[in-house]
Amino acid sequence: MKRYSASILHDLIGCFTIKMHNNGIIRLEKRIFAPLKDCFMQNIRNIAIIAHVDHGKTTLVDKMLMAGHLFRDNQPTEDLFLDSNDLERERGITILSKNVSIRYKDTKINIIDTPGHADFGGEVERVLNMADGCLVVVDAFEGPMPQTRFVLQKALEIGLKPILVINKVDKPNCRPEEVQEKVFDLMFSLDATEEQLNFPTIYGSAKQGWMSDDWKKPSDNIIPLLDAIIEHIPAPKILEGTPQMLITSLDYSNYVGRIAVGRVHRGAIRLNKDYALCKRDGSIKKIRIKELNVFEGLGRTKMEEVTSGDICALVGIEGFDIGDSITDLENPQPLDPIAIDEPTMSMMFTINTSPFFGKDGKYVTSRHIYDRLMHELDKNLALRVEATENSDSWIVFGRGVLHLSVLIETMRREGYEMQVGQPQVIIKQIAGENCEPIEQLTVNLPEESASKIIDVITRRKGELLTMESKGDRMHMEFIIPSRGIIGLNNTVLTLSAGEAIMAHRFLEYQPWKGVIEKRQNGSIIAGESGNAFAYALDKLQDRGRFFIHPQTDIYQGQVVGEHSKEGDLVVNVTKSKKMSNVRASGTDDKAQLAPPVIFSLEEALEYIKEDEYVEVTPKHTRIRKIFLDENDRKRMTKKA
Repeated sequence: MKRYSASILHDLIGCFTIKMHNNGIIRLEKRIFAPLKDCFMQNIRNIAIIAHVDHGKTTLVDKMLMAGHLFRDNQPTEDLFLDSNDLERERGITILSKNVSIRYKDTKINIIDTPGHADFGGEVERVLNMADGCLVVVDAFEGPMPQTRFVLQKALEIGLKPILVINKVDKPNCRPEEVQEKVFDLMFSLDATEEQLNFPTIYGSAKQGWMSDDWKKPSDNIIPLLDAIIEHIPAPKILEGTPQMLITSLDYSNYVGRIAVGRVHRGAIRLNKDYALCKRDGSIKKIRIKELNVFEGLGRTKMEEVTSGDICALVGIEGFDIGDSITDLENPQPLDPIAIDEPTMSMMFTINTSPFFGKDGKYVTSRHIYDRLMHELDKNLALRVEATENSDSWIVFGRGVLHLSVLIETMRREGYEMQVGQPQVIIKQIAGENCEPIEQLTVNLPEESASKIIDVITRRKGELLTMESKGDRMHMEFIIPSRGIIGLNNTVLTLSAGEAIMAHRFLEYQPWKGVIEKRQNGSIIAGESGNAFAYALDKLQDRGRFFIHPQTDIYQGQVVGEHSKEGDLVVNVTKSKKMSNVRASGTDDKAQLAPPVIFSLEEALEYIKEDEYVEVTPKHTRIRKIFLDENDRKRMTKKA
């Protein structure tokens, strides 16, 4: 039989309350809902995972969950738990940060999965506040990339202790030692402290499910990584005193509404107790916590008390925003709110006014779209929405085209119909001078395509910073205005035969760089509504390339193709062949059409001109002129 010390027995007894029932029986009842071992002070590690897009971050977290014996139906699974959103799985990127935890050697490891793309800086900013350390996941061939730098810089500024994980060492041409040196140089350039620079390195392959201290000696599990986390990541400091908690994230439930998520900074948060909610503007509001959860595995466990250092979810609070503090009611001492990077790009959102309005969508009115944008503001910190003079349209500000296009794509999947205008960069007045956002652009591509890409980027006011050869590929870094990146991806992929890898991150505002040449080719516009015929498209092929298939329903003013010359061209693609009894050699040749160009949502947003909209419905993405009637367009051109 085990012997317990007096202090442990005291803690054990403290986990129960003595209750006398009506029948006179006295019972000990558990004070909390969690297992008995949670009555003792938990050994906790809070870690964030930092990586560039597609460096294996989410796969690694899933393997860690499996190592913590979190199986569905007691069976191991190859599912991606964290990229649960359909959009995340399709694009292979993390958009929303998520919280999960595993237990290893009696230690609870809270894992925070962060987005890797700079466009989701709002997400990154706040989740790092919950961590004490971070795993920096880097591809063994590509090394640190711009997005790695972006999130790592934020983590080092906060003072997180890093562990370097060099992933994908099973790839051919991998260079783990070089990559480790590059990460060290990167951290040094980001002003890391001596303690942060003394980071441990773990090598492995998340896909194959192994990690090791030596990449030449593969193991058969990821235990070395879990051991490194427990050894090198500091446990959260237990701070005594009045309770303090910063709301850094939120969740939503159809049953209980908005759920506040954050880390308890000081003291303890208890169930059914009144606290003060300190807002950003300095106002204080009295609140009561109706339900208190901690993250256990892939789900949550109800608790009656959460102490300093753990991450929890609070149910029943109303009127809170991300960055607000929960503090003691009698002596409110709010924490500093989270600083968020400002938006750099804007886009016009308006209701769908095309002739096909309401055919696909469920939510089509201005009230529906406005309510949805307001709902998005609750959880999307880097987003801003401004009303225009027209009650049916809004200016939406975001961190980039990807950030805004993910919002549009999410809305269309929820059944919304809308039209969006051309992305515009935000111009700021600094010291009386017009300044625009400048980005650092990294391009990795085959050596033979390098000169063509340099030519295209310099025409868009880009400046070449560094250029180095990596095997048969070239790695180049530029600084370029955000305006120059709009529509660049398509051009770079075309010139490099689809082999270029492009990434960019916001640097700073700099003086206006001058006029950047835009798409010279005009648009081919449908002059009549109806059904597009192959006969008509065939006869018009020499005029440009088309965006529609035969038998597609179109409307007057819809952009159906790109003109081969400057200036717009109005055509009739609904013209069918007249039937007659005259037969002559060569008149009945079969129409041979080139395949149409099909745009993704981002490509369409980057392609359109100032006088065009992208019409987005749950089933279709169409490009149209703002003024559908040709006479209206001519009138507006004269005015301009």
